Amino acid sequence: MEPLASKIRPTALDEFFGQEHLVGSGKPLREAIEGKHLFSFLLWGPPGSGKTTLARIYANALDAEFFELSAVDSGKDDIKKVLQKGALQFSNKPKVLFIDEIHRFNKAQQDFLLPFVERGELTLIGATTENPSFEVIPALLSRCRVFVLKELEESDMENIIKRTKLKVPKDARDWLIQLAQGDARQALGVLENAHSLYGKITVESLQETVQSRHLRYDKKGEEHYNTISAFIKSMRASQPDAALYYLARMVDAGEDPLFIARRMVVFASEDIGLAQPTALVVANAVFEACQKIGYPEAQINLAHGVAYLAESKKSRASHDAYFEALADVQKLGNLPVPLQIRNAPTKLMKDLDYHKGYKLYDKESYLPEKLKNKKYLK
Repeated sequence: MEPLASKIRPTALDEFFGQEHLVGSGKPLREAIEGKHLFSFLLWGPPGSGKTTLARIYANALDAEFFELSAVDSGKDDIKKVLQKGALQFSNKPKVLFIDEIHRFNKAQQDFLLPFVERGELTLIGATTENPSFEVIPALLSRCRVFVLKELEESDMENIIKRTKLKVPKDARDWLIQLAQGDARQALGVLENAHSLYGKITVESLQETVQSRHLRYDKKGEEHYNTISAFIKSMRASQPDAALYYLARMVDAGEDPLFIARRMVVFASEDIGLAQPTALVVANAVFEACQKIGYPEAQINLAHGVAYLAESKKSRASHDAYFEALADVQKLGNLPVPLQIRNAPTKLMKDLDYHKGYKLYDKESYLPEKLKNKKYLK
């Protein structure tokens, strides 16, 4: 039985909802589709945002031979089969190869694609949820335009749900849109299953179908780095509410508590430092607590530490001073250490004035002569 998402999939831009920045009037992807411009490109965006649909609409507009692979279960042999199939069709139509989740292809598989794209034997469309800058080899990336898709707006999701022709009350529709977080495929899957299981769509039938919600969070992907970045920046800006929110997102998605606590230990010295030295003590205590306790209780320790760090006074003085000193070390090398603070374990060293004139609480600079007047800690 054909899935609901497939049944209502648009075949032309006029039926497509969302991504106005790409397919609105005068926008680049619409211009490419309507002008029948043949070129390889990558579609980078979150799940269920329309990547596969746009690839098919593009191929339809060009009247192209369309081949579709998923990088999850495909490799070089599958690409070879596509090329052989295309060659056997004796057609002058352009050949468009769509590879879903292209970021899952390793370097060797991507290298294999490269000459066929360069020679124009294939027009490649790659879809990825991951940043192609990190996941696609530079040679292939340089031969493809990159179109960035966004999460679908609530109004787009509403229009997509209406296309199903199913009777969905407003409260159920609103609940489903909130659940799906811009992922049309997820929304349609839940809707179809609820209708199949219960015969009608209500908030209760949707909830029973879903059972539990899972946030989109790939521990090795961009969402992981975006969230930890937002978490650190929120603490730096002394915004405990935002910091606790991003902490909750990471915890709910199953992020390693030691990863979070480790970043907090670094933050305590880097961003709080001398302004509140006890911050490092608290951050270390949170790290140790997470080691000893683990989830679910460790989330309370993390929340305690995050609130404390976010509300602490901030100073990067020690951080900045150290890296300024490091820059001088790398630039000037091993400058001679002043004689009075050198160790003098032998008679020869004493005869050479090592340690001579050393005072316990000296006011004179102990920096090398070349840096005598340098001030790192300001």
